[in-house]
Amino acid sequence: MGEHLTVGRVAELAGVSVRTLHHYHQIGLVQPSARTGVGYRAYSPGDVERLREVLGYRRLGFGLRAIADLVDDPDTDAVAHLRRLRGLLVEQRDQAAATVTAIDKELEARAMGIRTTPEDQLKVFGAQLYESIGSAYPATRRTEPRIAARIWEALGDARTVLNVGAGTGSYEPPDRDVTAVEPSAVMRAQRPAGAAPCIAASAECLPFADQSFDAAMAVSTVHHWPDPVAGLREMRRVARRVVVFTYDASTTGWLQRFWLTRDYLPEFADLLADWPSLADLTHAIGGRAEPVLIPWDCEDGFFEAHWRRPEDYLDERVRRAVSVWTRVGPQAEQRAVEGLRADLSSGRWAERNRDLVALDAAELGLRLLVA
Repeated sequence: MGEHLTVGRVAELAGVSVRTLHHYHQIGLVQPSARTGVGYRAYSPGDVERLREVLGYRRLGFGLRAIADLVDDPDTDAVAHLRRLRGLLVEQRDQAAATVTAIDKELEARAMGIRTTPEDQLKVFGAQLYESIGSAYPATRRTEPRIAARIWEALGDARTVLNVGAGTGSYEPPDRDVTAVEPSAVMRAQRPAGAAPCIAASAECLPFADQSFDAAMAVSTVHHWPDPVAGLREMRRVARRVVVFTYDASTTGWLQRFWLTRDYLPEFADLLADWPSLADLTHAIGGRAEPVLIPWDCEDGFFEAHWRRPEDYLDERVRRAVSVWTRVGPQAEQRAVEGLRADLSSGRWAERNRDLVALDAAELGLRLLVA
């Protein structure tokens, strides 16, 4: 028989019934094309490859008719199917992880005597972290021109640009041919009219051929990726230049450089416990890291943006558009906000951070990775 497998053996290995395989045969979805020495049908390596794709899509919930269209696509080879399956499985994993996080958050709230609303109870089945914070983005998250200038300069002479983890489209250069990738439906829906076309995909599984773009960029998104190093390597694969705006959590004493994490939210360290070092991130793209100072009047409301405007962190809208606050949980958030409010009222914050008032920009660990 060589590499051919009998129907019974395939059923055993794949964890499906012989009846299922016969059904796939009858409807023309997967037909064993080989024969055993005694004349029984058997699966060739090509048949097994096709069956693997069918079973992968089936277990993701695709209907048989849709699966047939997918596996019969002449423009999609086995590697492309594997990349697509991997991306879908990663998204499914993230959805499950986000649901667990939401349940933990409600359990923590109930332990504090806080009853969630019926709407929040249903939102526990939201797709991803961005699904819960994405609707708050338009109010406080926008392009900061001075940071944008650094990013666009780093893109060099690139004409075609892939924006990975594109969100609502901030920082996309208006004078280039941009293609966006964003896994969150909530974020994609908020992209403005006339924005670059946006594809639903994950950074770790970009559906593009090698060197498809002059440059690939990623802005304030790498910390949301399940596998940052894999995502950065994918960016390097599909583009000749890579530009990434991210955060360095590997420098000694990094938690102390920002008063908010130092004095009010030490839980921030737990969120980055498994975060790759800056050296690992730069190595993934074969590039270098440059510090990015945050202007005191930064227009983009990311986590560190309000370093000289502490009262802004008391604003619920500001916090809801930053994933950190959702991820640390309601108890840590409530304690941090109450502590900050008290210190602002008493003057303790001003006394402790009096040196900040004279600064126009601060170095708080933001980095531009360029390759």
